[in-house]
Amino acid sequence: MTFVRIRRLVLHSLLLLAACAALPVERAAAQGTTGSMQISWEVRNRFRLFREERDFQLHADTLRNQTILASEQTLGVQSDGRGWARNTVGRLCVDMAGKFSEPCTRDSVKESYLTPTEHPVTVRLTGEVPVGAVCAWTFDDGDGPRQSNFDCAEPVNFRAVYGKRTVAIVDVTSGAEAPQRVTTDITVRDVLIAGLGDSIASGEGNPDRPVALSDEGFCYRSYIGSDTGQYYRPSRAGFKGGRACESYESLQAWQAQGAQWLSAPCHRSLYSYQTRTAIAMAVQYPHIAVTYLPLACSGATIAEGLLGKQQAKECLTTKTSTNCQGSVAAQMTELREAMAAVKKRQPGRKLDLVLLSIGANDIGFSNLVADVIVENDTERALFKRGGILGSVDDSRSALVRELPAGFGKLREALKPLLSGDLSRVIFTAYANPTFSNGAPCPGGPAGFDVHPAFNANPRRLANVANFVESEFLPQLKAIALCQGGVLCRNPQADRMTYVDAHQQAFATHGFCARASTDPEFDRACFSPKGQSFDPDIVAASSQPMLCGLGASQFRAYLPRARWIRDANDSYFAAMTYPQGISATIQPADIHDATWGILSAVYGGAIHPTAEGHAAMADAALPAAAAVLRLGAEAEVTSEPLGEPVQTR
Repeated sequence: MTFVRIRRLVLHSLLLLAACAALPVERAAAQGTTGSMQISWEVRNRFRLFREERDFQLHADTLRNQTILASEQTLGVQSDGRGWARNTVGRLCVDMAGKFSEPCTRDSVKESYLTPTEHPVTVRLTGEVPVGAVCAWTFDDGDGPRQSNFDCAEPVNFRAVYGKRTVAIVDVTSGAEAPQRVTTDITVRDVLIAGLGDSIASGEGNPDRPVALSDEGFCYRSYIGSDTGQYYRPSRAGFKGGRACESYESLQAWQAQGAQWLSAPCHRSLYSYQTRTAIAMAVQYPHIAVTYLPLACSGATIAEGLLGKQQAKECLTTKTSTNCQGSVAAQMTELREAMAAVKKRQPGRKLDLVLLSIGANDIGFSNLVADVIVENDTERALFKRGGILGSVDDSRSALVRELPAGFGKLREALKPLLSGDLSRVIFTAYANPTFSNGAPCPGGPAGFDVHPAFNANPRRLANVANFVESEFLPQLKAIALCQGGVLCRNPQADRMTYVDAHQQAFATHGFCARASTDPEFDRACFSPKGQSFDPDIVAASSQPMLCGLGASQFRAYLPRARWIRDANDSYFAAMTYPQGISATIQPADIHDATWGILSAVYGGAIHPTAEGHAAMADAALPAAAAVLRLGAEAEVTSEPLGEPVQTR
């Protein structure tokens, strides 16, 4: 057997090992091996939605050798529960109206976001590098070599032309010894990913910058309760208007102190499992860049949201202005327009992956939630008139009769963008939000007493929990996978990649889960008996919490046992003034009784927390990487220490 054949076999074996390598092993390979020198390289700031490398590095540091969930918990503690995204959201290549920046200035360099022409790369010589050695670097992408000399301990930065192979050569000189040469090929793969779907996909319930709460009370009118028909809950910090129900203040003054989102009209958040999946992919695979298009929108159905336009969730409000869009363009329309712009500039660039969660709104799941938690007859009548209350029978009918047909239309819309291969759609399933310790939550007012009309009805809750577990989730899986009698035109091509590995973990982290490790405020102030707030409107106007602690001490992003936001969480984190709802129940002013109801649920009640989204991302990432064949790439192609360079 010739030396060349032996060398090829060895390299082939190494590539097979790299294909099976997990993250820690991959990093070890990139750092060289004992007794040799290698060129290791990585793309800098490779999650391209981030303008600044410090935001990417924050995740790179906390994701090292741990899960996305563990990273989220670490970041939650590091930020004192205020959340890592609160500053990052202002440093993105997309604005809060959802428009991508073209060009986008990333780390002081203008780049096309959709169609990059080059990527920043850092190169190092690793392994057993002689102390004090000098490295003569050459980078050649076919347009002429670029050369520079550095101490071998120093990293070298350059920008690799996208779509081209760059040959990196380093001649290492140390003392009187002859120079030695190490080479590698550098080719950056830029992965284009779109995130589509509904409120679970968008990150509803997790504003990038939570609402700042005041320790003082704010008055809401009520259809029931005290003799005055009023009650107080925490106000927004910074709101200078009247807090009593008899006062009047403009909506803009109130909204100026609201939560901030990646996209307010869609309640799109950086905490969504889709974004966390894309970030973690960029961290785990150092030789790729990730161009990510977050398009999911809270409230979306297949017909209204994905294929057609939908009502905006909330007005985009800044300190100086309010922009109420009224409606939001169809996600598929936005994706087609983005891909048309891509193809115009880079005809060979394709959409590599779609992250998708959809179907819950199509069967009226939010209406089921309202049916469970709204207990008082007056509020139930109001919600029923507004089309907000639903029943299991209604949802079952939609699940059987409407959802399969809707998926059929969605498949046909996606196929042209994915070359007909729907396995590149990673469909991440919902988790059952009603379970704790493997059994349905018992019901009651705990977690819902932010409004006096709320009380999770045990019987209705049990019915919904059983429907979700035994009917909705299995049928959704069958639809996505073209199984169980679901008709698909071409089952082999129409089958999506289905992810549900996270569901088992959620079975112990539903909305009623509690633990001794929960944040101090939660344990002290959110009563398990549903007695969290002072019913005395005089006392509550200055301190609405019976525990005596100020509401400003609530921390939305500290780790807690529940991975599902309850109504109290929704109010304390987002306190959303509604826009995309029926005119029948649109609040008349900021003290309106309807606003009091909606403020407690419209910002993400019964949606995953940031921890829940991280757990979903942990399940989605391996599936996405497998579809993209990231583990099968020759991530490290550098040659071991070569023959001495011949000098003349």
